[in-house]
Amino acid sequence: MGQFLLVTIQIDLYDRLALDLAADLVKTASKTGARGILIDISAVDIVDSFMGRILSNIGAMAKLIAAETVVVGMQPAVAITLVELGLPLNGIHTALNVEKGMALLRSKIAGIAGETDPNND
Repeated sequence: MGQFLLVTIQIDLYDRLALDLAADLVKTASKTGARGILIDISAVDIVDSFMGRILSNIGAMAKLIAAETVVVGMQPAVAITLVELGLPLNGIHTALNVEKGMALLRSKIAGIAGETDPNND
């Protein structure tokens, strides 16, 4: 969608599927020049430490190709699990829903453009 990739996870991701998703997202973002990745996990009821690491890895890899990552729709139980497991989502921004996630991506991209503009004082 424009300069953003939108991904909706509808099922619990098993290890191989999660690894494939991460690789495909980063490849597609690099190939298309996407500036942002929005991942909707509203249908995900449980997350384990592996999935938490995959989300964090997606954020880190996206940063390396100059893209921002926003995760939206996180269920309270998922947030609690991630905190209890001690899994920081480095490189990941969060928003309540897709609309707020898109607005956050737009603001992040605008902020990055302003930081790199040599004419911006």
